[in-house]
Amino acid sequence: MSEGEICPVCKGAGFVHPALDSGQIDFSRVVPCRCSKGELRKKKTEYLQKYSNLGSLSQLTFDTLSPKEKSIRHSERSEESQEHFAQVYQAAKAFADNPKGWLVFLGPSGSGKTHLACAIANHRLSLGEPVFYITAADLLDHLRSAFSPTSDTTYDELFERVKNVPLLVLDDLALGSATAWAKEKLEQLLHHRFNAALPTVITSDIPLERMDDRLRGHLANNEFCHVWEIQRKSPLEQQSSLKLELLKNMTFDNFDHKRLDLPSEQRQNLRQAFNLAVDFARSPEGWLIYQGVNGCGKTHLAAAIANYRLAQGQPVFFVVVPDLLDHLRSTFSPDSKISYDEFFEKIKETPLLILDDFGEQSATPWAQEKLYQLINYRYNARLPMVITTCLSLDEIETRISSRMVDPRISLVFNITAPDYRGNVKPTRQTKRY
Repeated sequence: MSEGEICPVCKGAGFVHPALDSGQIDFSRVVPCRCSKGELRKKKTEYLQKYSNLGSLSQLTFDTLSPKEKSIRHSERSEESQEHFAQVYQAAKAFADNPKGWLVFLGPSGSGKTHLACAIANHRLSLGEPVFYITAADLLDHLRSAFSPTSDTTYDELFERVKNVPLLVLDDLALGSATAWAKEKLEQLLHHRFNAALPTVITSDIPLERMDDRLRGHLANNEFCHVWEIQRKSPLEQQSSLKLELLKNMTFDNFDHKRLDLPSEQRQNLRQAFNLAVDFARSPEGWLIYQGVNGCGKTHLAAAIANYRLAQGQPVFFVVVPDLLDHLRSTFSPDSKISYDEFFEKIKETPLLILDDFGEQSATPWAQEKLYQLINYRYNARLPMVITTCLSLDEIETRISSRMVDPRISLVFNITAPDYRGNVKPTRQTKRY
């Protein structure tokens, strides 16, 4: 029917009285006329899209995500990793067709988990089914703002809507660094949906073993919850903003520990440093601390340890200390995609931390306090760590150096070789501990 033409059935009313089985007209009821069904579908679609809270994320569909591709270049993935992601992709598509139970994606930023979650939401919308997408941080902000007298929605209305929506997509869930109030609200939400058996998609970059005990208990129900861990990227790739690309080429294979230009004593010292690094890489326990002048090889050995562990599929966080402090400061910016607490917690608890150029940072009270908090946490937790420094331990703050020299956890090795880049003689004699 052309625009402006009056429907001959409803005479422009948009509704009609339905016919009974007997053929008689039921004047007690009205139903939409066939001429208005298209408009009603359009309005319903618009409502569902607005309700879904997806916004620009409506472009994230299964069609725009290949089963063997992620936001990281395909060529950088192993065949095994690609096959695993293909399985995750198929699991997401199956859930989108028939949402039952919980589907959980765990992985780092850029691994594809948010795209998968949004693809599920967009597929349900295309079928005319309601879905609500929200990040955990935004949900908590909306709940807090609902207490304001000027809020359009009351706290109870908003929380009930999220608790009972037919399909909830909760993106970027993190309970570890949440406040007591935030943690309680998220636990109430998830506990309600678990008990009510309401379909839910959850994404998080928190490993399963570090999840909150109560949530981990829910996820342990294999009949109701299906958890997929998407292979984590190399921390050297994750922290591309810290300019660590060159370190990918620093391996044990291309480390010259024989250096014929050195006296035999220094060659032996360099070989000892090399052997220590190899042993540590095979089984990281305690702390390995390398001292020496710039260019002596300590950063190469630290990077070689990182690359060896990464090749074994093990998590490592390698960072240059001045860059670490800059990155911590940047998290206070309103534009930061990660909070200070979240970033600091990740570094504190990473299975293997490598701190390069310790002591090159600006010696501000804030910087000293952050480094002490980091060192002290890993000392008390007995978490493996590699540190390189140009300083003698006498030049490092006592609170930190006292932990570095503890023989129960730490091995300090002084590399006596000079700068290999220019036969520069050492400018400082460091003490051997």
